[in-house]
Amino acid sequence: MPLSKPFHTLVSLAFVFLFQASAHPAAPLPPTVAAALQRAAIPPSAVGIFVQAVDAGVPLLSLNEASAMNPASTMKLVTTSAALSLLGPAYSWKTQALANGAQDGDVLKGDLIIKGSGDPKLVTENLWLFLRRIRAAGIREIRGNVVLDRSVFAETPYDAALFDGDPIKPYNAGPDALLLNYKSFAVHFTPRPELNRVDVTTEPPAAGWNIAPPALSGGACIDWQSKLQPALDTRGITFAGSFSAVCGEKTWYIHPYLTSSVDYFGMVFRQLWSEVGGSLTGNVVNGIAPPEARPVAEWQSPSLAEVVRDINKYSNNVMARQLLLTIAKETGSVPATTTQGAIVIRNWLAAENIDATPLVIENGSGLSRVERVSAGMLGRMLLADYRSPTMAELMSSLPLVANDGTMRKRLTTDGIAGRAHIKTGSLTDVRAVAGYVLGASGRRYVVVGIVNYPNAGAASPALDALLQWVYQNDGGSANAENAALTAEPAGSTADRCVRCGSRGSVAPAMR
Repeated sequence: MPLSKPFHTLVSLAFVFLFQASAHPAAPLPPTVAAALQRAAIPPSAVGIFVQAVDAGVPLLSLNEASAMNPASTMKLVTTSAALSLLGPAYSWKTQALANGAQDGDVLKGDLIIKGSGDPKLVTENLWLFLRRIRAAGIREIRGNVVLDRSVFAETPYDAALFDGDPIKPYNAGPDALLLNYKSFAVHFTPRPELNRVDVTTEPPAAGWNIAPPALSGGACIDWQSKLQPALDTRGITFAGSFSAVCGEKTWYIHPYLTSSVDYFGMVFRQLWSEVGGSLTGNVVNGIAPPEARPVAEWQSPSLAEVVRDINKYSNNVMARQLLLTIAKETGSVPATTTQGAIVIRNWLAAENIDATPLVIENGSGLSRVERVSAGMLGRMLLADYRSPTMAELMSSLPLVANDGTMRKRLTTDGIAGRAHIKTGSLTDVRAVAGYVLGASGRRYVVVGIVNYPNAGAASPALDALLQWVYQNDGGSANAENAALTAEPAGSTADRCVRCGSRGSVAPAMR
């Protein structure tokens, strides 16, 4: 005889609670969350959760909240929150042009120095406008070198292949005091069947960057990037494979990792300087601005608030690295190092009375196997942020569920859509969410959920269920606070991310 639907439901719920009770009898997870974890075969010991109303004194729900866990890109919340508090949302970076030599009419008989300050958003369009200002200052011909002063950041060895063995991915670009366009190219492929060829161009354009295009082919447009068979060298890229005509126009973002930052900047500078009517006799070289160099022009970046929005909405890793070094630089540590940036953030957390014991910062972006936070530390930081003067800037920088950023395709048909600002994190062995949920009653909550487990990729439904549960079950009264659920099993650990890797980029330097 078929079992009735209610009986099926009771059996399912009983199994879920049995699954929870076997591991954590004192603190059952919400049934929807526990069921999703059970389906994913992820034990509760691999999960860190912290949920607390912003006007409450105790958590509504916590699980393994003190366990040090790999946060993936939710680490960016630590970096951006500290930056907003320490530097202020109106902070901006300044890139300077200085002249060292006599000027005869529009001819500079000497060097033009470009002095960087770590601007994370010095993109092609901004450099072009900056060069227009230099031209407006009366310089057309440079009869010396263009000297790039990158000295505010420490020169340290950087291996773009170290994280995941895929150095061509834009998210593997390193920081630089004169970072340009995230040190990436957007490579555009346009099939020309009538000419039996493929046209390949780059953005930004770069003088001296050599491109050997792929052959034009027919057939299906499947796995088109691997069929290109790219091979990079210091001055260009060769596509030894083919590109199908049926693919139409395609764009591939790449990191020219074999090209130095100085050479990359130099190639783009030469191209744009020529386009604005300038000429250069010498080379583009690394160096230091001499004291006698005189100011010519200056470029000011967008505000920190806008930069933080780009970092968190689109999870831009290289911009987060730039920000950590900027925090160090602004405390007087020049040349700036990530170690000093991490010390400054720890001191800031201590001043906010937030226990940073679990915190490990390697680069501030979360693209790391060693970075660590706990759900409780991150949650309490977000509670402090909510009471801070920069609350609006931080919250608005987070992806709006079902609307934009890295949350635009999640929870699109659920009641929480448009009612939560959530930063996501994703590595091979990590899934994480952290941010603010506006409950159905209008009460707002801080929510942190982190999973560290070999099959963490299956955990997204459970984290989505957690967000939806907070939205639906907030209670809207003191009863919710009284219903606090806590658990920290003795000896538990979710610090399991030993094979973390990357899942690819959404756009340059983003993931």
